[in-house]
Amino acid sequence: MGVQQEAGVGGEALEVWIDQDLCTGDGICAQYAPEVFELDIDGLAYVKTPDDELLQDKGATAPVPLPLLTDVVDSARECPGDCIHVRRVSDGVEVYGPDAG
Repeated sequence: MGVQQEAGVGGEALEVWIDQDLCTGDGICAQYAPEVFELDIDGLAYVKTPDDELLQDKGATAPVPLPLLTDVVDSARECPGDCIHVRRVSDGVEVYGPDAG
């Protein structure tokens, strides 16, 4: 079963955020999805807006573009810090990441 079917994504908006307190700065996320993640000068990963703006506020979220969903999910799964959270916008339920059911 593909990632999109797993998440029940069928057009459902998803967002991603990073818990910088747990980020190890390995940069795996930026390797998988550089359009969504970036390492800042502090060595930690942050999410970016579709306009490439780095969001450094604690708990800042960025939309997950459907074409990049697999890359974002792989980032969450491979992250050594378990700090990447992907949740549905509609109800805030985490669908990928350390708190996913």
